[in-house]
Amino acid sequence: MNRLAGATSPYLLQHADNPVDWWPWGPAAFEEAKRRDVPVLLSVGYSACHWCHVMAHESFEDRETADRLNEHFVSVKVDREERPDVDAVYMEAVQAATGQGGWPMTVFLTPDGEPFYFGTYFPPEPRHGMPSFKQVLEGVRQAWTDRRDEVAEVAGKIVRDLAGREISFGDSQAPGEQELSQALLGLTREYDPQRGGFGGAPKFPPSMVIEFLLRHHARTGAEGALQMARDTCDRMARGGIYDQLGGGFARYSVDRDWIVPHFEKMLYDNALLCRVYAHLWRVTGSEPARRVALETADFMVRELRTEQGGFASALDADSDDGTGRHVEGAYYAWTPAQLREVLGEEDAELAARHFGVTEEGTFEHGASVLQLPQQDGLADAARIESIRSRLFRARAERPAPGRDDKVVAAWNGLAIAALAETGAYFDRPDLVEAAVAAADLLVRLHLDDQARIARTSKDGQAGTHAGVLEDYADVAEGFLALASVTGEGVWLEFAGFLLDHVLTRFVDAGSGSLFDTAVDAERLIRRPQDPTDNAVPSGWTAAAAALLGYAAHTGSERHRTAAERALGVVKALGPRVPRFIGWGLAAAEALLDGPREVAVVGAGPDDPAARELHRTALLGTAPGAVVAFGAAGGDEFPLLAGRPLVDGRPAAYVCRGFTCDAPTTDPRRLRDALGG
Repeated sequence: MNRLAGATSPYLLQHADNPVDWWPWGPAAFEEAKRRDVPVLLSVGYSACHWCHVMAHESFEDRETADRLNEHFVSVKVDREERPDVDAVYMEAVQAATGQGGWPMTVFLTPDGEPFYFGTYFPPEPRHGMPSFKQVLEGVRQAWTDRRDEVAEVAGKIVRDLAGREISFGDSQAPGEQELSQALLGLTREYDPQRGGFGGAPKFPPSMVIEFLLRHHARTGAEGALQMARDTCDRMARGGIYDQLGGGFARYSVDRDWIVPHFEKMLYDNALLCRVYAHLWRVTGSEPARRVALETADFMVRELRTEQGGFASALDADSDDGTGRHVEGAYYAWTPAQLREVLGEEDAELAARHFGVTEEGTFEHGASVLQLPQQDGLADAARIESIRSRLFRARAERPAPGRDDKVVAAWNGLAIAALAETGAYFDRPDLVEAAVAAADLLVRLHLDDQARIARTSKDGQAGTHAGVLEDYADVAEGFLALASVTGEGVWLEFAGFLLDHVLTRFVDAGSGSLFDTAVDAERLIRRPQDPTDNAVPSGWTAAAAALLGYAAHTGSERHRTAAERALGVVKALGPRVPRFIGWGLAAAEALLDGPREVAVVGAGPDDPAARELHRTALLGTAPGAVVAFGAAGGDEFPLLAGRPLVDGRPAAYVCRGFTCDAPTTDPRRLRDALGG
């Protein structure tokens, strides 16, 4: 066992038995490198990363390679999900130097943490123009020994270049109609009308862009925006990227047609997509959207929920194929023979047609990823459901993919929002209860007595790494959604505590821009700051959205001003790169719409007329609308103050931009007022 044996990260624990003498990230590793006068090998990955597993097996489990590393380097292993700040800083360097990035990320550093040589995956032998990992190690060793001045010069130049890469912030004013129209036009140009989605292969689920498109349609009535959102969701749900048996989405599709996924299933993707499909149903009433939202929610609760009530980070892409080999997609792919074994000849033939299973296969080794190439309704629905159930039960007997049980605060915040809203829309109180349980875990385990948030926990033990901006923002977003759904004002209070940290520790007071790490966080070679979406909303735009929602609930001008200033970056980037700032565009839609403030008052939480008004308010499509629900005269929410019953009946009050409509007791009038 090496120094990773005591880690809480499942990814680090996967390397605890390597012959490599790994160190976790920390001052001790760099002090050791200085003492020995050797460079640092920084290896960054995550537990569900297929090529991370490949490189580990080929190189880090190899004794000869490990001996070279142990003799000539201090080797540091980092879980990018646990330390997104370390990952972001050095990934920026990798991308600047090589024009590309990815995981595993392999970077060689001076003992002062300055990078001087970069790469991602290196094979054990020279291949496809790539040097072997051993050749790389020998080259770096020689450079460090014989050309130290050159190494120092390269490292210094890289650090200086990174320090000079300032973000073009714009003019600190939020985008208006013109910029959002330009963003929509840019998305239209990149849209794939035949297959849905944007750009070519590989294709990632554009969750945050779809949220913008749905909000833009709700505010402006633009049918083109709704069509892009609806068609993309339809194509993804019919493709192999969606688990047709168990629900939930894989990380991305390797092809343009959504057929063959990269099979790992991440909490953040499924939380974002669950919410997207629920919001699509809210606009269109689409039965397939309802089905996918609920199946994805059920997948998260069934397969990702931990014993403590939080949600695990991911399921691996690889699993045992039954022969002892770990193979990508083995759990999910089917051959015609496997269908016949489970279903018999007649039902297997129907299943093959329905799910697109062919003799040639759509994946590897004659296996196919299940998809829905035909339209619904072409087969006996009850018979298809029986087939699905039998295949699902048979699949459960296969060796399951590994699970990363690490609870990441930010991603749990996204899951809380998705489960709370999905449960409210579809009368599934069990989903709301799961959201509440996850929120309780975050409060109990991740928040200290000053409401500072720990990035991760595992098995009921909080990790040692401080939360970054996305943790504060996404958890606040989840708490705000939970407050609107449950009518419990304590979640609004907790959101306020988190957003106070955003204002005091993450915002640049001069420009209003935001940093990904707090002012008192560990100092790296650069303070990371990225407003663009990646797999999840950027911390910057997630914070802007949460600040705006909190301001709508409370009337806080301080929070609204901070949100408006932060959205200045969306004004600058939205028209140029709309695919990569969708969450910011969605927040800007909410700002342009108000956002609307809805207070629903009744005689009590069990009043059926009040509950109908409450659900109607939650189903309103007005972008970013906030909902407060409680008893008349109650003090759970600021929006309830001074809002009495109307003629003794439950009532809803809708305000926007310092102007309020007349209160209504009629759900139909409320629906019309909120675009439901």
